[in-house]
Amino acid sequence: MMKISCDQWKPFITMIAIDFAFAVVNILLKEVLDKGMNHLVLVTYRLSISTIFLAPVAYFCERNSRPKLTFHVLCYLFCSAIVGTSLTQYLFLLGIQYTSATFACAFLNMVPVITFVMALPFRIERASLRCSSGRAKIGGSLICVGGALLLIFHRGMPLFKHSGTDETRPGMELNLGRKTTERWTLGCMALTAGVLLWSSWFFIQLNVSRRYPCQYSSTAIMTFFGTIQSALLSLFSGRNLSMWVLKGKMEILTILYAGMIGSGLCFVGMAWCVKEKGPVFTAAFSPFVQILSAMFDILILHEQLHLGSLLGSIIVIIGLYILLWGKNKELQNSVSKINHQETEDVKEQEPQQLEVTVRCPESK
Repeated sequence: MMKISCDQWKPFITMIAIDFAFAVVNILLKEVLDKGMNHLVLVTYRLSISTIFLAPVAYFCERNSRPKLTFHVLCYLFCSAIVGTSLTQYLFLLGIQYTSATFACAFLNMVPVITFVMALPFRIERASLRCSSGRAKIGGSLICVGGALLLIFHRGMPLFKHSGTDETRPGMELNLGRKTTERWTLGCMALTAGVLLWSSWFFIQLNVSRRYPCQYSSTAIMTFFGTIQSALLSLFSGRNLSMWVLKGKMEILTILYAGMIGSGLCFVGMAWCVKEKGPVFTAAFSPFVQILSAMFDILILHEQLHLGSLLGSIIVIIGLYILLWGKNKELQNSVSKINHQETEDVKEQEPQQLEVTVRCPESK
């Protein structure tokens, strides 16, 4: 009984640990990007470190259980690399640089809703207005979309005053206002595209897990493809060799941590959770990244938090957990129906008891 209970909690504990690691990665990435490190170079180094780290782990841990690697699986992994690593990470890093780590993580709160909406046409998820679970899932999705729109289009007043930020704003407002607005808009566009790609990755990973159920090996191959894709993109965008030179211990530490933990173990853990609990469950933990990043962002980087971002994030989280309540309710109903059906089948299979009446001959 204790073992069953521990197994049920493993996906929850795994996703919370992954979110904590992602929050640390976001803070480190924000630091090195602000110092001028190239986005694609960072992604390329990060994915190459992940490949080097995971390849021996995959070889020794899964050498006896690894199925045959077919061309079909390689095509899935190549697409998974585009959607989940190279292009998505580039767009997300662009969004972090042009907005903030807190806002970028808050934007990712839309991932569970988009994942749920994408799951409907493929019948991975179902929603019906006739039952409370279906109404909760649809209502929660609409609330999340409303919160996301508030998050994008209304920044609101700043909630904190950090020294050195607000003092220079009045004199620079006319010169930097238009530039700040353009950067914010570009960051929102990059984050929107990244969120759509990231939501699609969960479905690709679901197919990968079914055809090639080796999380270490599949993640190592995926990051290898992502390294090649990011390197080609960086060569097409610019051929300045000086951008590949790492400057300082901070950049080296960020690449090592983001590669081994962020793109390595975290992707392995998410692949396992997608296999065990499905794409919507795994995507549902995205808001925890925002909460942890906001704590680090404000306390360490002294980033500004705006009222619109706070209200939009709260509305998105409320809608998200209405959606999760509906999903949990639907799961409970399904389990109760299955148990009821099994009980009925057992009753039908029980041999019918025949009543036999034995008459004793009358004694004379």
